[in-house]
Amino acid sequence: MPRYVLRRLLQAVVVLWGISVLIFCIARLSGNPVDLMLPMDAPRETREQLVREMGLDAPIPVQYVRFLARAVQGDFGVSIRFRQPAFRLVLERVPATAELALASLAFGVLVGVFLGVLAAVRYRRWPDIAVLGATSVGQSLPSFWVGILLILFFGVRLGWLPVSGLEGLSSLVLPALSLGLLPIVSISRLTRSSMLDVLRQDYVRTARAKGLVENAVVYRHALRNGLLPVVTLVGLQLGTLLSGAVITEQVFAWPGVGRLAVDAIYNRDYPVVQAAALVGSTFLVAINLLVDFAYTWFDPRIRLA
Repeated sequence: MPRYVLRRLLQAVVVLWGISVLIFCIARLSGNPVDLMLPMDAPRETREQLVREMGLDAPIPVQYVRFLARAVQGDFGVSIRFRQPAFRLVLERVPATAELALASLAFGVLVGVFLGVLAAVRYRRWPDIAVLGATSVGQSLPSFWVGILLILFFGVRLGWLPVSGLEGLSSLVLPALSLGLLPIVSISRLTRSSMLDVLRQDYVRTARAKGLVENAVVYRHALRNGLLPVVTLVGLQLGTLLSGAVITEQVFAWPGVGRLAVDAIYNRDYPVVQAAALVGSTFLVAINLLVDFAYTWFDPRIRLA
């Protein structure tokens, strides 16, 4: 087990290093930040001085080493637009993104597992057909389109819920419903297929032969083993949501990391873009690590392997 943990940690470090290389290269290829920081008629001497202060006159490998050394310390530079440390700006938006992601995931897990178990227990009957049909339709619906429909119906027409910003729990409902659609589809489908495999196992037949009621067989014996593959999917979904629900945050004007990153891209605010991308990637890698460790706890066969 310690060897497995160490190997996965080393792999995570290598992945983050590769991501830092990509972020650095993409930022350098997208243009010169000096052009944004100075007016077009700025004197040449002023431009050259700013280039030296930012270290852009050094060779690219040297620039990357400096970028990596500062990034490890949480220093991504000062935002061109806000004139504040970029890393601090991103961290200020993390709680809003985490709140939206966790609410969406909780909604997706509860509804998705319920629909998946219902479809498996009622295999090839109308509940199963209805769940498969609904998830097929839901999989084809873009989240931004669903968000716009929710805004028009519940916000504009009925006036029940706020449609933008962060103004309490009521503001969380519509974006969480919109963002939770994709987890519902994937979790319900995986839960259904996993439960169908588990319900055919011998120990489930034995539990039924002992006279246990069907609910006890399904929820006490089958569901625990049937949820093992879902653990991995839930972790991946959480990592994806935490790394930036960009479109949903834009539609609902949610003050999260995704919206901050999009605004920074439009303004070519390189320090904020780099900080947001690296923070989001770190969250995703960390979640994947936790999922792997949780899976070894749920399934001892992995530890033995």
